Amino acid sequence: MLDSTTPLILTYNEAANMGRTLERLQWAREIVVVDSFSDDETIDIVSSFPNTKIVQRKFDTHAAQANFGLKETGISTEWILALDADFVLSDEFADELRLLKPPAEASGYSAQLVYCVEGGQLRSSLLPRLVVLFRRTCAEYVQDGHAHRVHVEGEIKHLQAKILHDDRKPLDRWFEAQRRYMLLEARKIKFAREQFNFADRVRRLRVVAPAAMFFYCLIIRGGVFDGWPGLFYALQRMAAELMLSLYLIEYDLRLKRHDERAIPAEVALVDGEERAG
Repeated sequence: MLDSTTPLILTYNEAANMGRTLERLQWAREIVVVDSFSDDETIDIVSSFPNTKIVQRKFDTHAAQANFGLKETGISTEWILALDADFVLSDEFADELRLLKPPAEASGYSAQLVYCVEGGQLRSSLLPRLVVLFRRTCAEYVQDGHAHRVHVEGEIKHLQAKILHDDRKPLDRWFEAQRRYMLLEARKIKFAREQFNFADRVRRLRVVAPAAMFFYCLIIRGGVFDGWPGLFYALQRMAAELMLSLYLIEYDLRLKRHDERAIPAEVALVDGEERAG
């Protein structure tokens, strides 16, 4: 299975993470990295691994960047292993992938993510199972709020091994990323014509979501048993929800002052500011 799989990674200023991620991918014949013109040491780090191929493309959206990686970078293997730059594979994951024999009806596989704080694994987080392994010809990425997700035609099965989500970029980068992400989420919640899930319905209440998120992460999901890292994660999620609530309230105030067609100028600009990292 390893010989028929190409890891695909999107990057923008991921020097803090790339070395650890690529170290666990040395089994791959080729790793395709689609970079949004990083201006830190990302390219130097990627280039130091002989099995990497770097293709640079000006960023527009995550989905467009990922679809470019799938279709325009010369990947010929049947399977794609799609990873974020801060995803670190366990030895168990590589072993499972090596022994995997996908049946004909399987078009993809999902894996559970484990959130890490400075390398330490949390017992629980909000990270869902994510489709990370799929047949190249059956997949296409779509944009979903601030995130992108892959749509795979066919049956999705589960991998047993987990993937570590271990982002070591400084906290100010996290705040800047969340500012962009929550602006996109606010646009989705405020203006999208679609059915909302339970979490988004809570978010539409504005003032409830930040406190509810802190309590949920720390108490319901057991973050309190992780000590300071668990508290750090709960505060991060509360801060992100607070940003979202502020953007939603700002939209309410602007629309009330003007009319329902008045969309803040920042919404039109945010996609152009966003990056893969």
